[in-house]
Amino acid sequence: MLRLAAKPPDRQRVGLLLTLCMLSCGGDPDGWRYQRERAQESLGDVERSGLVLGEFTLAREPVVDGDTIKVDGLGRSLRLLGLDTEETFKNDTDRRAAESDWPGYLARKRQQAGGRPPKLATPLGEEAKRFARRFFADVKTVRLERDHPREVRDRYDRYLAYAFVKKNGQWLNYNVECVRAGMSPYYSKYGYSRRYHDDFVAAEKEARTAGRGIWAPGAQASGDYDVRRAWWDARAEFVRKFEVEADGKPDWIVLTHWDAMRRLQERVGKEVVVLGTVGDVTRGERGPTRVTLTRRLFGDLTVIFWDPDVFAASGIARYRGEFVRVRGVVGIYRSKRTSKEQLQVVVNLPAQVVGSQVPGLPPDVMEEDE
Repeated sequence: MLRLAAKPPDRQRVGLLLTLCMLSCGGDPDGWRYQRERAQESLGDVERSGLVLGEFTLAREPVVDGDTIKVDGLGRSLRLLGLDTEETFKNDTDRRAAESDWPGYLARKRQQAGGRPPKLATPLGEEAKRFARRFFADVKTVRLERDHPREVRDRYDRYLAYAFVKKNGQWLNYNVECVRAGMSPYYSKYGYSRRYHDDFVAAEKEARTAGRGIWAPGAQASGDYDVRRAWWDARAEFVRKFEVEADGKPDWIVLTHWDAMRRLQERVGKEVVVLGTVGDVTRGERGPTRVTLTRRLFGDLTVIFWDPDVFAASGIARYRGEFVRVRGVVGIYRSKRTSKEQLQVVVNLPAQVVGSQVPGLPPDVMEEDE
């Protein structure tokens, strides 16, 4: 059963819809550019509030692949939540290799991934793209909704959204229907769906039972979803536990929230607990070791380890690409070269870092003191 958000668009959203309508009605180029700028301004007003972005006209060629679409009025494509369809072919070499020797192609891609589930182009990736094209072929507008008011964009600045379309008088959640069709598993790598978890679980169960898409016997797909599920759900449980513990605590901050940096700025000189994924690790020869917690491209948070023994004992280097919880004092670093200021969190004890229990990583034997 689909659960739809009942909150209607407010005046700002209505203004955005009118602007987008004018965009789709033609007109002179200067007027079109002016209206597009107005649409972006209106969108900026609603970006930080509520679960409903509004209704948008689909772009002329809306489907990028099975889990990414485009709409008019937004500068970038959308990242559709709860989905991770197979990749489409980006070059003829992979396409020919898959067509001529699928088992060999799959084995090579797995070997190249070094033990982690590989990202590879597959025939089911192409089928997922065709499914999306069929699904959106007979509609002109989509209603976009968020999973969380503070989760607005991903690392690549794409809006995170559920896409609803109206067919035969009924609103359908494309994200859930894509899973129901067997075009994607329920993708929990960055956390469980807060609003449609039960729908996603039921849709995947239905697709698996019916042998649809990636679940069909002999399907030319990655085929390692049980392994991926263990990995994704371990991460999702770590996020869920953090969110439960963070409830009502303003000093517990999820780095991907739109207001994370502002909240950190307000706590300079104070201790915070931050949830993020580990990015680059830079070991300083004369200075501290710096570890980035990823947020946005060119907008990450730096974790500082002045003591190399604390850095080594924390185990944070093992968790590159994985979620960690970091407790530390917020400080400001001013670059001598650019004079720009950057926020950073300073860690002085190994127990201030807690990593998720991700399959394949050594057990984290250290518990953070509460």
